[in-house]
Amino acid sequence: MNKSVIGTKQMVVSPHYLASQAGNRILDKGGNAFDAAVAVSACLAVVYPHMTGLGGDSFWLAFHQRTKKVRVYNGSGRSGKKVTRAVYKGKKVIPPRGIDSAITVPGMVDSWDAILKEYGRMSLAEVLEPAHGYAQHGFPVSADQCRHTETNLELLASTPYTADLFTRSGRAPVPGERFVQKELADSLNMIAEKGRSAFYEGDIAQRMVSYLQHNGSCMSLDDFKAHQGEWAEPVSSDYRGYRVYQAPPNSQGFTGLLTLNILENYDFRHIEHGSFEYYHVLVEALKKSFIDRNAVLTDPAFADIQLERLLDKTYAKQLAEEIGYLAEPAKSRPVGSDTAYAAVIDADGNAVSFIQSLYFEFGSAVTAGDTGILLQNRGSFFSLDPNHANTLEPRKRSFHTLMPAMACKDGKPKILYGTQGGEGQPQTQTAIITRMLDYGMHPQQAISEPRWVWGRTWGEEYEGLRVESRFTKDTIERLKDRGHLVEVVGDYDPLMGHAAAIIVDEEGFLQGGADPRGDGAAVGV
Repeated sequence: MNKSVIGTKQMVVSPHYLASQAGNRILDKGGNAFDAAVAVSACLAVVYPHMTGLGGDSFWLAFHQRTKKVRVYNGSGRSGKKVTRAVYKGKKVIPPRGIDSAITVPGMVDSWDAILKEYGRMSLAEVLEPAHGYAQHGFPVSADQCRHTETNLELLASTPYTADLFTRSGRAPVPGERFVQKELADSLNMIAEKGRSAFYEGDIAQRMVSYLQHNGSCMSLDDFKAHQGEWAEPVSSDYRGYRVYQAPPNSQGFTGLLTLNILENYDFRHIEHGSFEYYHVLVEALKKSFIDRNAVLTDPAFADIQLERLLDKTYAKQLAEEIGYLAEPAKSRPVGSDTAYAAVIDADGNAVSFIQSLYFEFGSAVTAGDTGILLQNRGSFFSLDPNHANTLEPRKRSFHTLMPAMACKDGKPKILYGTQGGEGQPQTQTAIITRMLDYGMHPQQAISEPRWVWGRTWGEEYEGLRVESRFTKDTIERLKDRGHLVEVVGDYDPLMGHAAAIIVDEEGFLQGGADPRGDGAAVGV
């Protein structure tokens, strides 16, 4: 599919068609972009449960037409107050799965409450209704969920509660099979009735913590009660006449900005899209950005992250001049690949670009007792090295891969974009925005064109460049000749993530695109 969906007044994009449709229904009922975004977020927590859920985190970029400002809501959670490096004495790394990886408070439910209180028109109960319906009555399970279940079947089948919820007597579900989550429906209903307090102080919190502590966790009810997300100023930079906004640390968003600052030194009018030169320059620019990201990114409450220096145009020019004829190595750390990105623009011009995650697919694989809530393993990304920037400390937010993006022109949102994919997020974002701004592509084409991902994904020691088989043979051979460790993967490989984007075109219409690599949809009216 290479044609963008066009809407005259509103647009919703997400990695699952049911979530996109739910957001559109909320808009049709009189809700605004913020109401619709929370509805989409909640639906994704139900219909894309391997990627995101109530037990995970989220980041939101919000533009309100009245204030004309872009703001960020950081919906990521902190580690527990008793979670120290000493807990993992004798271990080199925090276990990536299980109880010992579920050491941060989930932040997403809090973010729903914050977004609606600040900008919404509808109640939490109203916007949670579609998600509750899909949890209570079921939905046709996606091919993507089936594929990830099959890959992780042994882990899921051996984990209490998780096995009953996500497997069918030890087998993976098949695409189209009805998937019901009664316990999750009950939890959503309780949140709809009693608000965020049910999740952070009340019955749900108590049952989650009881299960965790019964299984040896250091997490406490006080940790959940203490959780509070926060509004923040975005970080931003100029590219080709647009102001591009990202979430600040602990998000890796500045990586996308630093990469664009480097690329601004290249004239893409003289670089053919899809050529060796195009991919080589983008990959090497991203590697430069990753080196800085890996050295400094963590919770800014625990470190001085000098963003002014990192986003200085002179510094970017120096990095651009270092990009040479051959591929260069860059140290990268395994990061999770499960995420769900979505965006909404309404008829009034309000815009929300947001992203949420459990970190790895199925997160920690721990379902918190009979709540139906699968807990994230985001805390496993903390380092146990006391000298590392992202070292584990109590009540600390980890380095976070989530990074929704928004590009504005003349003070108004023009492009909302983002993707699933951990380490691949800044890579895919860079591909999408350069294709739209440097090559004039519409969102669907920019997303559908061949993509790549460089470096390691979680659990792998890998420094190679994976490219889709739709790359030309000449491009692949020239990348190899210049030192890239090229591995050719599928035509539309899921490893590349599930991207989505909306652009406000010159006529004021809304063009939306969703990734053919996933189960998403753009829905516009």
